[in-house]
Amino acid sequence: MALSDFAVVVLAAGKGTRLKSSLAKVLHRAGGRTLIEHVVRACQALKPRAVVAVVGHQAADVSAILKPAGVQAVVQQPQRGTGHAMLVARRAVGSRAKFVIVLPGDAPLVRAETLAELARLHRQSNAAATILSAEVAQPAGYGRIVRREDGTVEAIVEDAALTDEQRAINEINSSIYAFTLDKLWPCLARLRPNNAHRELYLTDAVALLRAQGETVNALMAADADEVLGCNTRADLAEVDLAFRRRKRAELMAAGVSMLMPETVLIDPDVTVGPDTVLEPGVQLLGKSRIGAGCTISTGSILSDVTLEDRVLVKPYSVMYSSYLSAESQVGPFAHLRFAVRLLEGARVGNFVEVKNSVLGERVKAMHLTYLGDARIGSESNIGAGTITCNYDGVSKHPTTIGRRVFIGSDTALVAPVKVGDGAYIAAGSTVTHNIPSDALAIARGRQVNKLGWAAARRRETAAAAKHKSRPKRKRVAKRVRVTRGKAAAAAKRARKPGRLR
Repeated sequence: MALSDFAVVVLAAGKGTRLKSSLAKVLHRAGGRTLIEHVVRACQALKPRAVVAVVGHQAADVSAILKPAGVQAVVQQPQRGTGHAMLVARRAVGSRAKFVIVLPGDAPLVRAETLAELARLHRQSNAAATILSAEVAQPAGYGRIVRREDGTVEAIVEDAALTDEQRAINEINSSIYAFTLDKLWPCLARLRPNNAHRELYLTDAVALLRAQGETVNALMAADADEVLGCNTRADLAEVDLAFRRRKRAELMAAGVSMLMPETVLIDPDVTVGPDTVLEPGVQLLGKSRIGAGCTISTGSILSDVTLEDRVLVKPYSVMYSSYLSAESQVGPFAHLRFAVRLLEGARVGNFVEVKNSVLGERVKAMHLTYLGDARIGSESNIGAGTITCNYDGVSKHPTTIGRRVFIGSDTALVAPVKVGDGAYIAAGSTVTHNIPSDALAIARGRQVNKLGWAAARRRETAAAAKHKSRPKRKRVAKRVRVTRGKAAAAAKRARKPGRLR
């Protein structure tokens, strides 16, 4: 779709007081992106002549998000309402656009297809303004759309001004509009701040257009979720849920199976191939790409990862920025982070952490292991408790392990170190030097068995404990007898004749 005669203005200057946050409203996140990113993406899909964002609160931070998308930001300072925001945007909109779509930056669920339909209706009906409306079950708090008999809009009536009859209306104003610019600009010039907040409102411009006899239409959105705003934390949660429902429905329609789908969280840029199974509590985040026929088991979190076909992720595994080739397996309780690559058939097991490493084809690291800054050749076996000691307190160092290497349990590889193809390392070794191919490395103290030592030690311990306890009781008794004897002698001396008393 291309709307070359339309400009788009996104109103993103507000603070969002009801969110009770130090963060600008449009910078809050739902559905895996900031609110304004969702809105801008929908607008850019229309291919309009220009997309302009009116910013104000935390303008620099909002502009930083908009700049990579090619959106021009203009600052509204001070913020004096939506009508004033449009006047601020006028120069950026320019004179070449004939129409404009205006929408708030906190309406992230609106679809590009709906905006395109709004533009089509507006252009075809030769209206001065067209409002995107929605029918909701609980319209309290929203302005209502009052229609004439011919279906055009008579007025937008705010909730506080509704009559009893109008209060029964369920069609609400979304604050998303299409305007014909040569009719909008004169009305904006006539706006006056005749309200409690002393601000200029776009709804007043709609009223002026209608009073002039201009046609004002309304398009009812097919999905009322599209007009949901984010004024409170509860609104944010509802919008996030709506995004998640959309994404799950999209993937299930494409052949992805989900067990208890309401528990599965998937970001909007994630792709998943057919016949993949997502178990309860799975999170697929960022720009993860999941192939066909994979299984992602309960509680696993994958962020910015790529899985080729038929990868098995066992329960409660966590992965970031990693690449897993076909037929590889991870988990349960595994942690892959930052530039990990598993080649075909590689297996990483329970309580294994891998960081910035490449595991070759059919490598196995199945238990209680840390592999950091390592390159491991195909068909090598990493024993339980193996650690690559990659950090010396100042710098990180690499560990290189060749093909078909067998590393015994509880081995520490002190980097930088290289292990040649086909080498063996004895369990419990601390390896500090390179190991040639096909060699056996033993880096531990020689075992000495002292016969009878343990039994003798137990006897000595028992005897020492007995000896220690007996003298202590005797010393206590002796002290008592001495004390009593001294007291008796003193009493006897005191009874002698001539003793001063």
